[in-house]
Amino acid sequence: MIDNKIIVGISQGDVNGISLEVILKTLSEPALMDLCVPVLFSSQKTVSYYRKVLGMEEFNFHPLRDMNQVNSKKPNVFICYEEEVSIEMGKATDQSGKYAKQSLEQAMQALLNQQIDVLVTGPINKQNIQAAGFHYPGHTEFLGEKLGGKPLMVLCSGELRVAVATGHVPLKDVSKHITSENLHEKIVALHRSMVYDFGIRKPRIAVLGLNPHAGENGAIGEEEKQIIAPAVKKAAETMLVYGPYSADGFFGSNTYKQFDAILAMYHDQGLIPFKTMAFHSGVNYTAGLSAVRTSPDHGTAYEIAGKNLADPLSFKESIYLALDIFRNRRLYDEISANPLPFTQIKRER
Repeated sequence: MIDNKIIVGISQGDVNGISLEVILKTLSEPALMDLCVPVLFSSQKTVSYYRKVLGMEEFNFHPLRDMNQVNSKKPNVFICYEEEVSIEMGKATDQSGKYAKQSLEQAMQALLNQQIDVLVTGPINKQNIQAAGFHYPGHTEFLGEKLGGKPLMVLCSGELRVAVATGHVPLKDVSKHITSENLHEKIVALHRSMVYDFGIRKPRIAVLGLNPHAGENGAIGEEEKQIIAPAVKKAAETMLVYGPYSADGFFGSNTYKQFDAILAMYHDQGLIPFKTMAFHSGVNYTAGLSAVRTSPDHGTAYEIAGKNLADPLSFKESIYLALDIFRNRRLYDEISANPLPFTQIKRER
C-alpha cells in the first residue's frame, strides 16, 4: 500500500482486443485515484498508441521500470518491454499473445513480491497466448499454480454470485470430474469465500443438478441421487447448503434471489444465466487463493476493437470488487486474531 491506498496491478491482456480500451477508459476517471494506486503492466509506446487512437490525449500516466518508483497521484505504467509492437486491432496474432503473456507474468511476479496488493487481469485470447508458451487453459489455472491453493471461479454482480464446480473442461468430460468429494470441497471453498472475501456471516448456498430437471429422481440420470445430493447433505451438517436444484427452474423462477451464492456443475450452466443478467457489470473472481484476483467477465471482443465502442463498466467493477475483497480479508484477519479462549460458564445454583 502507498499513502494508505491499495496498489492495483493490471495486466494488459490482448493488445489487439478491447482490453487496453476499457483499461484506459477506467484509469482516466480522476475519482479512481482517491481509492487506489493503479499500475498497468504494459509499455509506454503501447499505452501512448492507444491514447491517440481513443482520442484521450489528456490522459497522463507515470512510466516506471522500478516498482519502488510508483506514483500515488496518477496511473502508473510499468514498462514490460521497450520494442515497438505491431498492433492489429481485431486480429488474433502470435505477437499479441506474446505480449499478453509477458504482461501477465510480470504482474504476477509483482504480486508474489508483494509490490502490488491485488491483481486485475485484462482479457486474453486463450489460443494465441498458449501459442506463446502459456501452458494453461486460462487465467484460473495459471493463478492456482503460481499462488497455491485450489482456485474457484466465481462470477459476481451485486448480490448474484455463481461458482462452477468444473471450469474449462469439455462438456463430454464434465461428469468425470464430478464426485461427492470434489463437490464437497467446492462447497466448502465457496462458503469460505462468502465469509472471508464477502463478509457474509452465514451464507446460504444453492447447488444445481447436472442433468435436465435435476435428474427427475433418477429417470434422466443418476448423478443427483448418487453424487450431488450426498455432497449437499454432508455440507448441510455444518453450513446452510440446499439442492440439487433444476437449473432452468432455479433461475427462471427467481429462486436464485434467495441465496448468497450458487454452485453450478459446469461452465455454461452457470455462466449463460449469469451473463444474460449481468453481462456489462459482471466480474470474474478467483476464490481460494492467497491473493485477490479479478477480471471483467467478457473476452477480447475483436469485433469492436479499435472502434471506441467498448463499455468499461465490467472492468471498473473488477477493480472495485478487488478493493472490497482486499479490505474484507484484512478486516476478517483483524477481528479473528488472538481470539479469547472458550471458557465454560458455570451456572449459579
